[in-house]
Amino acid sequence: MIQLETILKVLDNSGAKTVKCIKVLGGFKKRYAKVGDFIIVSVQELRNKSKITSKIKKREVYRALVLRTKLPIKKKDGSSTVFFNDTNGVVLLNKKGNPIATRITEPLSSSLKKKKLTKFITISPGLI
Repeated sequence: MIQLETILKVLDNSGAKTVKCIKVLGGFKKRYAKVGDFIIVSVQELRNKSKITSKIKKREVYRALVLRTKLPIKKKDGSSTVFFNDTNGVVLLNKKGNPIATRITEPLSSSLKKKKLTKFITISPGLI
């Protein structure tokens, strides 16, 4: 679960390395974000190679989609999906809701397919 002030890893090639959660979207008193939820983030750190030519600037505010959490994803049938890296991960979005990057570096959860987020599934290497 993602909440305010959580440091997250960026899972795409947009140029950002880590971001910090500022706000969880989706309701008046919503505190936590799960896989498939939208949040607002601030860029904390850039990748070394892309500091000069990146579209992303440090301390800018973007929307993001949560793709991975440390906690396992529990399904209705009783099974659960656990990611191997034990990190929280997001993909940065522009104002229209499209991904800024052209590629997602790690496989996604199959629960995103049910939420009809096909834009992200097409640029990812696969589903878990």
